[in-house]
Amino acid sequence: MQDCGSPRQQRRTRIAVNSLERMIVILDLFEGQRLEWTMEEMQARLGYTRSTLYRYLKVLTDAGLLTSLPDVGYTLGPRIAELDYQMRERDPLISASRPVMAELVEEIAGIALLCRRYRDRVLCVHQEQGTASFHSNYERGLARPLLQGAASRIILAHMASPAVRKLYEADPAAVRDAGLGASLNELRAHLRTMRQTGWDATVSQVTRGVTGVAAPIFDRRDNVLGSLSVTIGEDHVSRERLEFIADRVVLCARIVTKTIARTGQAAPLPERPPRPDAEAPRGVKQETPS
Repeated sequence: MQDCGSPRQQRRTRIAVNSLERMIVILDLFEGQRLEWTMEEMQARLGYTRSTLYRYLKVLTDAGLLTSLPDVGYTLGPRIAELDYQMRERDPLISASRPVMAELVEEIAGIALLCRRYRDRVLCVHQEQGTASFHSNYERGLARPLLQGAASRIILAHMASPAVRKLYEADPAAVRDAGLGASLNELRAHLRTMRQTGWDATVSQVTRGVTGVAAPIFDRRDNVLGSLSVTIGEDHVSRERLEFIADRVVLCARIVTKTIARTGQAAPLPERPPRPDAEAPRGVKQETPS
């Protein structure tokens, strides 16, 4: 009987992993503004052989993740919509947050957002509308940079130190333009202040003329899982009112964190073990990202 750890088996495993990764790259083509690709365009972009690309496309179309339309090419398939419905109805984080967010916008006229980290960006996964006086540009399914908006920045503040360093080194100018510092040390100082405050607020960073206030949500391992925020249709808010709103948002985020802990929802393992921080005034144990 062949040893499962033999060189031959290991090679087969590597081939399978590489094939899966190459197939995922095809799905990555459909992010952003372009949602239609011909086979020839994909082959030119990716450099796959025609036979390999055909094999991957057949797997993806059979699974419903892609579909082929005459005179159009390949586009996202119906399975995407089905999975989105299942996520909206059964995702533990959304289920835990939905009633809390609904109560939040009843008390504070605004739009509540639930966001999760996704690769090097933040994705809105649920929204509760409590006002018709303005429209938020941070809609469900829309990804935003980690540097823009309170909902993103409060997640960044609790990310592990290597991830923060990688983000800074990838584009120091973007960090500087976001007002988060002209050096890695300055960025870390800004993020430390956010952690110690327990929330973040930004004005007109995602939608002009509005103020966003966000607090972090943690999983049962105390890793940052996402953020809960509320956006109000004002760009001049008194300090007293801002702190009142922040208190409510932080409370709602804590409720979701506790609910998630009971259901066992967990984020992927952190990039490195968390280190103790100087302060944690929110009453929720947190990892130190930098």
